[in-house]
Amino acid sequence: MHYELIGEAKSKNLIVFSNGLGTDFRIWLPLFDELGEDVSVLLYDSRGHGLSGGADAAFGMDELVTDLAALCDELGIRKATFCGLSVGGLVCQGLWKARPDLFRKLVLCDTAPQIGSPAIWGERIAGIEKGGLESAADNAMARWFTPGFHEDRADELAGYRLMMTRQSVAGYLSTCAALRDTDFSEILPTITVPTLAIVGDQDGSTPPETVKKGAELIPGARFEIIEDCAHLPCIEQPEALAELIQGFMRQN
Repeated sequence: MHYELIGEAKSKNLIVFSNGLGTDFRIWLPLFDELGEDVSVLLYDSRGHGLSGGADAAFGMDELVTDLAALCDELGIRKATFCGLSVGGLVCQGLWKARPDLFRKLVLCDTAPQIGSPAIWGERIAGIEKGGLESAADNAMARWFTPGFHEDRADELAGYRLMMTRQSVAGYLSTCAALRDTDFSEILPTITVPTLAIVGDQDGSTPPETVKKGAELIPGARFEIIEDCAHLPCIEQPEALAELIQGFMRQN
């Protein structure tokens, strides 16, 4: 499992970030640059993504959750704020069910208790099995980033497109299957730690109304929309995302 711990595992300001489908932990680096010096960060590549292994055999959400719990135990993390984006948000929801003792606070970023539908994921899986990740890349970029990002930050866009197409096909497909088979709607009402739900106003994967519905299932959860942003605010609007997260962490 590929990870990087920046700071102290026992810091009261530790944030554990879980990345989205088709990405690795580099998506969080623009955000890290905006966080305060007193914030410690754990970044990791989820199973079958980036430089982490585990794609040689099919896996599901249970394995993704167990991976994160095991990493926290290995590093001696007892309490942290967990921030998950897209499928990473589902991993954090699953971790709450399995290990609520690990949570100080929770940030759900551009995610929901269920993302898409089994039919949509079935079509995605079939298309990639036939045409590879390259066949899905343009549609993914349209969901990940706003038209303005496509126009004004074309070089960065090309880099993130390459990040997606270089992922393990097997790891990507297993993660798609995990998304297809997961609905954590019954878990959200059980969350008792302070929770912040965030979404980009132009998110094409988990639109604002979808994220808001999920947030409404969590007692006392706060919901925020980031303007001029799609599915990856950590890349497109890192300053705005950092401001929301740091303000949330400072609250008692």
